Amino acid sequence: MSGPQTWVTASQEHLWTRRWRRRLFALVLTAVFLSGIAVVVVGAYLLVATARSHTPYYEDAVEHFKYGSIGSEPASGLPAKLWYALPHLVPEAFGEARDYRPFGFLYEQDADGQQRDLPIGVGSRTESGIELVWFNCALCHTGTVTGTDGTRQIMPGMPSNNLDLHRFIGFILSLANDPRVGDIDLVENAIEKSGGDLGWLERQIWRFLVLPQVREQLVLRAAALTPLLDAQPPWGPGRVDTFNPYKLIQLNMFFSNLAPQEIVAASDFPSIYLQRLREGMQLHWDGNNRSLFERNLSAAIGAGVTPETVDIPAIERVVKWLLDLPPPVSPVLETGGGLDKSALEKGRKIYREACYGCHGDRGNGGYGTGSGEAPAYDFGGERIGSVTPIEEVGTDPGRFDSYTEEFARNQRRLFAGTPYQFRHFEKTAGYANLPLDGLWLRGPYLHNGSVPTLADLLEPPETRPAAFIRGLDTPDPKKGGFKSPVCDPEHSAHGPKEFCFDTSLPGNGNHGHLWGTDLSDADKAALLTYLLTF
Repeated sequence: MSGPQTWVTASQEHLWTRRWRRRLFALVLTAVFLSGIAVVVVGAYLLVATARSHTPYYEDAVEHFKYGSIGSEPASGLPAKLWYALPHLVPEAFGEARDYRPFGFLYEQDADGQQRDLPIGVGSRTESGIELVWFNCALCHTGTVTGTDGTRQIMPGMPSNNLDLHRFIGFILSLANDPRVGDIDLVENAIEKSGGDLGWLERQIWRFLVLPQVREQLVLRAAALTPLLDAQPPWGPGRVDTFNPYKLIQLNMFFSNLAPQEIVAASDFPSIYLQRLREGMQLHWDGNNRSLFERNLSAAIGAGVTPETVDIPAIERVVKWLLDLPPPVSPVLETGGGLDKSALEKGRKIYREACYGCHGDRGNGGYGTGSGEAPAYDFGGERIGSVTPIEEVGTDPGRFDSYTEEFARNQRRLFAGTPYQFRHFEKTAGYANLPLDGLWLRGPYLHNGSVPTLADLLEPPETRPAAFIRGLDTPDPKKGGFKSPVCDPEHSAHGPKEFCFDTSLPGNGNHGHLWGTDLSDADKAALLTYLLTF
């Protein structure tokens, strides 16, 4: 495990705390001028009441991964009462739901069988007396699998295949121009509908401090991000533009200064299993960093933390849990399912000749043992964890082009003057060769999720599906990955229940990665049989 284990923040005040104290101090001075000692007492009470800070602690590592705070709330989050109230305040964005499921957020039940208040991937932290909520690591790295019996299983560590982050961010930014967010009467009514309440003093705080600050931050974020989102095709479920929002928010770069080839760069969320064995590999889709610690800290910044608010111990708890987290066993491998042993052996031989050098292997365990344990992954192969030049791999260059030399230089300035300053980020020549552990949970395939199944990936680009439905979570036992029916982009919805992914749009190209496409049909079938066990 690389990097330091602690983070000294005792002398630092969070952004939310500083803003609140400045505004509260101004409120007290105004009270002194206007109303005398009685209001000064009220103002002093407000200063004391809003100085409280608290962060929930989860003893269980998985609970911490799913619901713990990593420090994103003070700089990027929303007040919790407003989060719960928004489905009632802006009902047209949620339909019949009164939670965030329409955007692909996942909810679990508590011990009493009741739906938990917050979805997976959203943590909470109280700053200056206000509970705030925002993202953590699990938001992008927890997905679902629905079995043939209709049972839906939540899988921490797999890529999110439900979250439509583009739609959600667009909704949040739209609130900047929604007068309902600044109307204390409407907001209070929505809070009450969501099961909360505001006392008299809290109402004054919300009227004069909370809502103006929320509106101010929304306006700033909308000004920075809306031009970018408007210039991109919708990402669809399970995808994110990793670095362009990072440039505009964390590094204060201007959209007008981005080169045209930088702008469209959405990629699939990756899986995050077996991290210990990835130390030293070229990480991220384009292999721009070899340090797990820096990669993890950078991902946290993408989730909304800042150098002032980041909670390193909380992040390190997640990192420790992920170091040796194995992927769930492929259902094909676990049950055997009448697999053709001769086809498996033939497929393994083809794989070792054509694929092993870049991707390693699933290990030498038996087939269909039903033990529930995956064989140890083989991280060998002379090119695994290294970058293949873009000219050789031939896949869509959008994600590659979005990561520039200038951005790498700016990243290396983050955390300057601390032991955590980024030092390893660099521009590379292409895309990284990744291990294939948990491959059955990673569809659609390629870095941008442009090929729906493993069977399609073995076909020449011109015969791969030109458009297909993203966001389904039922495994395809014959083709690999998840069921992804073809669709017509001209007549398909882009909503919470259906998203038609169009490979003709910028950044969505399904070309490249031609390895295996020239095999005979029989050899493809054998190779696919073997890949289904990963």
